[in-house]
Amino acid sequence: MKKPRTAVRSCQRKRAPCQEGREKRVLSGRQVKPSTPNGLAGRQEEVLLQASLSPYHLFRDPADVRVFRENLLSWYDREKRDLPWRRRAEGEVDLDRRAYAVWVSEVMLQQTQVATVIDYYTRWMQKWPTLQDLASASLEEVNQLWAGLGYYSRGRRLQEGARKVVEELGGHMPRTAETLQQLLPGVGRYTAGAIASIAFGQATGVVDGNVVRVLCRVRAIGADPRSALVSQLLWSLAQQLVDPARPGDWNQAAMELGATVCTPQHPRCSRCPVQSLCRAQQRVEREQLLGSRGPPGSPDVEECGERQPQPQPRSAPHAPRAGPCRLCAPPTEPWDPTRGVTNFPRKAGRRPPREECSATCVLEQPGALGGPRVLLVQRPSSGLLAGLWQFPAVTAEPSGPRQREALLRELQSWAGPLPAPRLRHLGQVVHTFSHIKLTYQVYGLALEGQTPVTVAPPGARWLTREEFHTAAVSTAMKKVFRVYEGQQPGTRKGPKRCPVSTPSSRKKPSPGQQLLDSFFRPPDASSLKSTAQ
Repeated sequence: MKKPRTAVRSCQRKRAPCQEGREKRVLSGRQVKPSTPNGLAGRQEEVLLQASLSPYHLFRDPADVRVFRENLLSWYDREKRDLPWRRRAEGEVDLDRRAYAVWVSEVMLQQTQVATVIDYYTRWMQKWPTLQDLASASLEEVNQLWAGLGYYSRGRRLQEGARKVVEELGGHMPRTAETLQQLLPGVGRYTAGAIASIAFGQATGVVDGNVVRVLCRVRAIGADPRSALVSQLLWSLAQQLVDPARPGDWNQAAMELGATVCTPQHPRCSRCPVQSLCRAQQRVEREQLLGSRGPPGSPDVEECGERQPQPQPRSAPHAPRAGPCRLCAPPTEPWDPTRGVTNFPRKAGRRPPREECSATCVLEQPGALGGPRVLLVQRPSSGLLAGLWQFPAVTAEPSGPRQREALLRELQSWAGPLPAPRLRHLGQVVHTFSHIKLTYQVYGLALEGQTPVTVAPPGARWLTREEFHTAAVSTAMKKVFRVYEGQQPGTRKGPKRCPVSTPSSRKKPSPGQQLLDSFFRPPDASSLKSTAQ
């Protein structure tokens, strides 16, 4: 069986901004009797960690913890958004079905906006309402429903997990965060904690991007949140703050707060239920008061300056040390009074996605039986966009004759001899995945006046345009097809929906500009030849 070659190759490296993280998950569910959150060793580790750090960044007063819980949960009960996965989890009595409903929503909400997920989640749960339904589905069906949601390996791993639960675990979901993470493929610490707390009532904290932002501001943590020390502390704080009576609701409330109030760029501090406990807000107010007395951004020496180490056992893994606080922002990143609370958390430096290029072609049979058909080939079962369908493609340099020749050979390997002169370059599409910025050079080839081909080789399909739009294809391929459709005679161009460029997409200059251009443009070879004659 012939498999398409991976149509990506590094062609040029240059710095480019990575796409911003998107708004993340918020869920709700009915709780059951809470279970023990962590083992003794885990609690001892948390105690040793917090003992080595400045109290300024911690919750040392039990009264503060109680107020934080009460205020946050009261706010959540009033303000939480009505979302389909919340309704399903709240109304589901069966624990396995409840856990499955939470699991699906958590996987879909990874790096994806809530508004985008709602429709996908609704269709998914209508098609596969139980673990058993999903386990019996084909990967093709899963990819087809997931198409357009991005990060396609998520759907595949979700189905792999469902099959493991059905075939190896008797159809019952693991009941704790530890066993969920240990037994289910693709389930990490966050997802395991979310399922365990929301579906099973385990008193375990969770940390996602929203919770990182909330905790870093509430405790004025300016160090890099990706560092091992800060990450460990944030999980420790989440575990300390989670309400043992309502762990699922508390976790969702913390994420809801980060998604709707304590937002990255424009936080609504006046509506924050825990503003009175927020160190970042206290810092803003203090800077405003001290603004006329000294330079802004002066260090909080009286609250979190240099500390002398306290006696600890030699075996303590987090023994404190004298010197600057390890949780404050480094001296190289002073306080910016124009940013207010958004000085926290520290912005992590992101690697730009690597740049790769591909040449792809929409090969169409306009005269095929049942209407025009286009050729799609299936990608390999592993790697980027595994198992999805795409137009025939090859890796390519940004331009050059070899690109066209390589693409033509690829097309002929799938469809046999082709009229090479009809292969036309139509434009390009730029699509950014999580770690790759891929530029597609788009070609088109219509097989006019040829005998229609009805059978495709293994790994390929001839699909009608309607079938294409419902097939398991990536968003990038839909962008490619829009470029092709826009170049066909008699095709009405729809509104611009993606960053594509075509030879005809440049803005037409005004008549006056055309006159100036013609006056200053040097004569071309053909005009010189006619003048000489």
